[in-house]
Amino acid sequence: MNKIFYTCVLSALVLLSVQCNPKPQESDEQIGNDSIIEYAELLSITRHNDYTDVKISNPWDSTRLLHRYILVPKTQNVPSNLPQGTVVRTPLSNTLVYASVHCSLLEQLDALSQIGGVCDLSYIKTPALLSRAENGKLTDAGNSMSPDIERVMSLNPDAILLSPFENAGYGRIGKMGIPIIECADYLETSPLGRAEWIKFFGLLYGKEVEADSIFTEVEKNYTELRDKIGVLSSAPVVISELKSGSAWYMPGGKSYMARFFKDAGAAYPWSDNTETGSIPLSFETVFNWAGEADIWLIKSFHVSELSYRTLQKEYAPYARFKAFREKKIYGCDSSRCNYYEETPFRPDLLLQELAALFHPGLFPDYRFRYYQPLSE
Repeated sequence: MNKIFYTCVLSALVLLSVQCNPKPQESDEQIGNDSIIEYAELLSITRHNDYTDVKISNPWDSTRLLHRYILVPKTQNVPSNLPQGTVVRTPLSNTLVYASVHCSLLEQLDALSQIGGVCDLSYIKTPALLSRAENGKLTDAGNSMSPDIERVMSLNPDAILLSPFENAGYGRIGKMGIPIIECADYLETSPLGRAEWIKFFGLLYGKEVEADSIFTEVEKNYTELRDKIGVLSSAPVVISELKSGSAWYMPGGKSYMARFFKDAGAAYPWSDNTETGSIPLSFETVFNWAGEADIWLIKSFHVSELSYRTLQKEYAPYARFKAFREKKIYGCDSSRCNYYEETPFRPDLLLQELAALFHPGLFPDYRFRYYQPLSE
């Protein structure tokens, strides 16, 4: 009898528990999966009926999230049972953008009118934004390292786009109650991974169709060219940049640029290195490992033209390199081209450029847009 009684009580408790904790309704369940993101390692986008869940992994601690955003369209009420995260009402219409690269991206998305202010105006090259600034229709918030708080308050942006750094806070900007969009795209280690962040920006600015279309084109162009180059049997050896002080910072073997070198059909002396960032090397180490490199690429921001003469004057031992002797050094003066503005989200353009440098016979009619041969 007691056994029957306790069985009935247990059954009743189980039933009550089910009634008090019902199965989540469809609106609370994930629709689809994270397949919207294929290449980016730091970005996850999950669609739900009433919102979109965007997670950004912490680049410096893989066990944690850097930020979680809950995107809710402005055309609907904010759902009552949202997961914890920063709620962002979309599309954004009056943003403060710190970096010129994201201004350029928004130009691609035809969303320049949704930028209300910028930092570091002197680095902005977008003509439409410069025109608005001249006419007083764009807020100049000053230096990105220390923005003018009064101007930011006057702008009253609906979001602030900035690039995060390890262990860095945002001071008074972070205490204003304005959603801060941490653009960690620059920390991706693959060209297509960074470019895929355009999907996130498309969601933020109501330009999802445009973003998907652009990325589809980029992906197609990049993969087709990479596969074409991949069948070649020859691979010139490439090195990059210059020494700075006592160290020469070379891209790590698992870095963004090392991936470009590989995909463009070049051999890279430090390809077996496991670093995703730059590796500091002595001049002697670089020369011993890569003194016979075939091609040398240098990015700079020079008012005067970089030449073999100025290079040797800066540091005479540079002349010992094979690429110097055989005049195979190419310079990219970022003050004269849109290298940093275009290539992060159009890696297909840079891959084409590098492929033409490394394998000129395959692209005899290519006109260079970033790198140029150094003058004497």
